Amino acid sequence: MALSPDKPKAPALTDLLDSDFMARLDRLDVLSRKILQSKLQGERRSKRRGQSSEFAEHRRYVVGDDIRFVDWNIYARLEKLFVKLFLEEQDLSVHLLLDVSDSARFGEPPKALFMKRLTAALAYVSLVNNNRLTLSTFADGLTAQLPNIRGRNYLARMAEFLLSEQPGGPSYFEKACRQATANQRGKGVTIVISDCLFKEGYDAGLRRLISRQYDLYVMQVLCPQELEPDFRGDFKLLDIEDGDQAEITLSPALLAFYKRNLAAYCNDIKQFCTARGAHYLLANSADPVEQLVLNYLRRIGLFK
Repeated sequence: MALSPDKPKAPALTDLLDSDFMARLDRLDVLSRKILQSKLQGERRSKRRGQSSEFAEHRRYVVGDDIRFVDWNIYARLEKLFVKLFLEEQDLSVHLLLDVSDSARFGEPPKALFMKRLTAALAYVSLVNNNRLTLSTFADGLTAQLPNIRGRNYLARMAEFLLSEQPGGPSYFEKACRQATANQRGKGVTIVISDCLFKEGYDAGLRRLISRQYDLYVMQVLCPQELEPDFRGDFKLLDIEDGDQAEITLSPALLAFYKRNLAAYCNDIKQFCTARGAHYLLANSADPVEQLVLNYLRRIGLFK
């Protein structure tokens, strides 16, 4: 009797985040300074939802909403689902922009894996706290999007989305940012996860993401081979995205020049962000994602 081949394993969240890490993520929630500072009336989902008795307004029900707050009197009249909102609550939107251009494939360990794990952790915290999450991937503009999802029911779909996206193509950051902000609503947090190695530069794209409504975080991920290259001799360099070539001789002096320029470039992005009220961090793809999320991101105020 012929044996049927094993079916390929379905993508799972545990391919990106282990159970111990997820248990620790359960204790976190995303924090938006823009919402805290505005103190505007509106909707903010939290674990304390429903404790306020001061009613504010209704809004249409969306998948993932807590059915305890459905107004059944309105449903009886209109046969449409609405949920009650209270003054103490505000809706926090989280938009994650993940770089899947060809340069993400580079490195050992590859930047793409680190960036996907980081994105999965950020998305996990957003979903388990009922924040409104939009996941976007970009290369030459947006390549895919999972918009306006909310609740634990979407964890598996989020993982499938991230695991199915493979790096490819050149990057055009400004185009991606223009598309990402076209339908952005509400208040919340925008997070860019990328190596930020854009030939056209980063400033035009980041200017589009700077907003009075959204806190902006730029998380630049580089691999050890980019941060501390240890090569000597003659090489032909090939741009992984557009095929440009250059022949060079790597000497200690040239490597020192490269490191100075890389440090200056990263510092320029940091200063650009800081001057505009945005947040910047540089991560090494060889470092544990857990350490970055549980320690550093809490310290800079992205999580509470």
